[in-house]
Amino acid sequence: MPKKSQTLPDFPAGSTTHLQTPSALHQNGYVLRHAGAEDIPFLRHLYAQTRSAELAASGWPQALRERFLADQFALQHTHYVRQFADAEFLVLLEETRAVGRLYLDRQDPDFLIIDIALLDEIHDRGLGSALIIHVQQTAARAGCGVRLHVDLRNEAAYRLYLRLGFRETGIEGAHRAMRWDTDVS
Repeated sequence: MPKKSQTLPDFPAGSTTHLQTPSALHQNGYVLRHAGAEDIPFLRHLYAQTRSAELAASGWPQALRERFLADQFALQHTHYVRQFADAEFLVLLEETRAVGRLYLDRQDPDFLIIDIALLDEIHDRGLGSALIIHVQQTAARAGCGVRLHVDLRNEAAYRLYLRLGFRETGIEGAHRAMRWDTDVS
């Protein structure tokens, strides 16, 4: 099946502020930078990896899975950049290699983690926790809470968010809505 070229919208200029790389990650060779058009192939691959187990169980032929993932990535990307024009679309680099993404919208009174994803091969290194804790600390300095949504099937992420002080606030479709409030004691 030939691949159809998809023109995706550019990442918006976004926020004038920039989430700094957490020092613990920076000291280990990681850096956050704004995403650009050159990151689309990596982001498409990362998206496909996040859905691989789900689609492996589908029984679909590989070509159909690839087409579906390309279309779903395009839809998600288009939605995110249009819906969250003031957000920070960040790529996590290990040295110079892209290994993850963090999409963050600094809304008032809450920050919204639109999406966070890491390559499978770098899971269990504490990178996701470090990024989320850094978002929490940055939000707390601004007097804000943090919201996010987690897929109902993603129990590992759900447990991580609970450990990091998030609480479930409801079910929205196929996702749990979660919130973290800064301690004001």
